[in-house]
Amino acid sequence: RSVDSHHLAYVIYTSGSTGRPKGVMVSHLSIVNRLLWMQDSYQLNDFDRVLQKTPFTFDVSVWEFFWPLITGTQMVVAKPGGHKDVSYLRDCIVTEGITTLHFVPSMLSMFLSGESHTMEHRLRRVFCSGEALSSEILQRYFIQFDVPLYNLYGPTEAAIDVTHWTCILDESSTVVPIGRPVANTQMYILDTRLKPVPIGIAGELHIAGVQLARGYLNQPELTDEKFID
Repeated sequence: RSVDSHHLAYVIYTSGSTGRPKGVMVSHLSIVNRLLWMQDSYQLNDFDRVLQKTPFTFDVSVWEFFWPLITGTQMVVAKPGGHKDVSYLRDCIVTEGITTLHFVPSMLSMFLSGESHTMEHRLRRVFCSGEALSSEILQRYFIQFDVPLYNLYGPTEAAIDVTHWTCILDESSTVVPIGRPVANTQMYILDTRLKPVPIGIAGELHIAGVQLARGYLNQPELTDEKFID
């Protein structure tokens, strides 16, 4: 079969926070753009080992699986349920020589609350996404680790992440930014008339570009409402 970049790569469901989970349709174009941006930005090499620990019902698992596979990097698959076991994660990071992994901020907070600072590790980069990263967690992280921390943001309606931020230790700041758009993606803060708001004025965040999903599976009316020109 011939497959082009606009065909679907996968359908993944939202958590259903509005009462009904929605199937989001993601094309090959969107996810390939996301993966190539990640490699351009963070450069896995032959010495890296990526820990795949996110359940495949969450879209972070997509880059955990495919980023190592498109770069020839080693991937270590955590045991079932291992993503929730702090002691297991510490042991796995050390014994498997993990260099790259992801945490949701709440799990990172638990990870930092134990004996993590005594670990003999090979970590080169840590990613956070899925929840708001607090300045308190960020500060605790940099007290324990001299390893780059990256804050990523994206809704299910896009190919995993749409913005990125390299975290810095700034004790005067109470907010961790979500950063700037990834490649071939645009972010707009608009008012109720879909007009850009001035700097410092609150608005609604809108996503444009190839990272955007095709729409909702079998829900054309909702797609027309949320995916606008």
